[in-house]
Amino acid sequence: MLIIDARESESIDRALKKYKKKFEKAGILRQLRERQTFTKPSVRKRTTVLKAAYIQNMKMELEG
Repeated sequence: MLIIDARESESIDRALKKYKKKFEKAGILRQLRERQTFTKPSVRKRTTVLKAAYIQNMKMELEG
């Protein structure tokens, strides 16, 4: 549960902005989307390996 400290002198827009920022940092929406479908552990591992290889390849291209 997210708690936002809003002062009386603060506008509602400012408090909403703080809430949205905290919501984004907490990763709640990402977690919900991830839980909607089941992905096999092998598929999850494969995607992380492919992602790491892609990032490594991009770094090598930038250096060389």
